[in-house]
Amino acid sequence: MFHHLSVAVDHPLHVANVLAEVLQGCCFPFPPHEGSYIVIVDDDFGTGIELYPADTQLIPGLDQVGFSSGNTPTFTSVHAALSVTVTQEQIVQIADREGWLVRLCDRGPFKVIEFWVENKFMLELLTPAMAKEYLQFAQPGSYEAFLNQAAPQLVEA
Repeated sequence: MFHHLSVAVDHPLHVANVLAEVLQGCCFPFPPHEGSYIVIVDDDFGTGIELYPADTQLIPGLDQVGFSSGNTPTFTSVHAALSVTVTQEQIVQIADREGWLVRLCDRGPFKVIEFWVENKFMLELLTPAMAKEYLQFAQPGSYEAFLNQAAPQLVEA
């Protein structure tokens, strides 16, 4: 179970406020790193997203994680799928207001809404109906059956 995720963005406070709106959470300063914010969702999982300035790098400190500045990447391989309580229409409205790419995508066994934060970082947002499909698929037996049908050459004998 993931409880929080951190991502570096160009405008941490603005992104934190937008994500707080999408996730129906609250935005707070994140004291461990200046200029950072955290969105905390009032759920049973302690869900949070930390937003750091774009050039932030996490480094191994002597006793715990440290922060450093480095190059600012344009895109990243990291993404997250998040269940939300807002509607697809609300998500589209928020993304359109921000000028961020948003689109409904059919992943086969389930659908997601690609929500591109600052047009650089992808969140896959799942409305309650989408989350139900995703949770049915994201089980070992369901995934194995999917692989057996879609790509049997990848399934170990």
